[in-house]
Amino acid sequence: MTTLGFIGLGIMGAPMAGHLLAAGHTVYLNTRGAVPAQLLEAGGHACASAKEVAQKADIIFLMLPDTPDVELVLFGANGVAGGLSAGKTVVDMSSISPMETKAFAAKINALACQYMDAPVSGGEVGAKAASLTIMVGAQEATFNAVLPLLQLMGKNITLVGGNGDGQTCKVANQIIVALNIAAVGEALLFASKAGADPAKVRQALMGGFAASRILEVHGERMVKRTFNPGFRISLHQKDLNLALSGAKAMGLALPQTAGAAQLMQVCAAHDMAGLDHSALVRALEIMGAHEVAKA
Repeated sequence: MTTLGFIGLGIMGAPMAGHLLAAGHTVYLNTRGAVPAQLLEAGGHACASAKEVAQKADIIFLMLPDTPDVELVLFGANGVAGGLSAGKTVVDMSSISPMETKAFAAKINALACQYMDAPVSGGEVGAKAASLTIMVGAQEATFNAVLPLLQLMGKNITLVGGNGDGQTCKVANQIIVALNIAAVGEALLFASKAGADPAKVRQALMGGFAASRILEVHGERMVKRTFNPGFRISLHQKDLNLALSGAKAMGLALPQTAGAAQLMQVCAAHDMAGLDHSALVRALEIMGAHEVAKA
């Protein structure tokens, strides 16, 4: 079995690392706090630093919140770069800036190592079920070498292109998800305000052309008022900011994306940035002085 490292063991990272352990791999672990007990019980090895992980593992996975976090873990004091030797591979599964990703890849390549950006979609549910969609930016040979490991964590795995293209695909994904959440929120709010049962409206819509994964999962969250985070508003805000800053640099207008970002900012301004991104509906409810359903 290949010796692996996994850095970042939060809501998503912990179950992903768990799948690698369950497959029989030796996995060296590091995270901001304590390594989860269940991973140690499954045979994982805790490391004191990202550098130590890189020294001991052949392939090092990262699952971190934002671009500065990835930069710090890669190139900061006791970072991954300090522990790499020729021929090792870094796989960043975080959702971060495509442009910064290209710069990070160049630095890792200069150490005679391979770099892959492989952001994911599917949230906590997908991480636990090993059903994540994984969007990859890498050389084809690197992709082929790491693919069996990615298949332990996800099902829809696509080599999009070179370094940075995986992150670009993830930003596009987050645009679509945000606009769909807003659309479902507006539809259910409209139905509820008009006096219809939003749960039954959702059930009816699931059988028609409006059916979607967002309507299925997040529509249910809106009706049942279950906004505990699978993917936090604050993280989706980060992704939409990447979209808008990239659009500005390319001279593009993304008006619907900007609108969704503003709805998330309304939630953040009301201390809801830590809720699941399906709670975007709360911004619509605040403006409409009506809730889709009562808690």
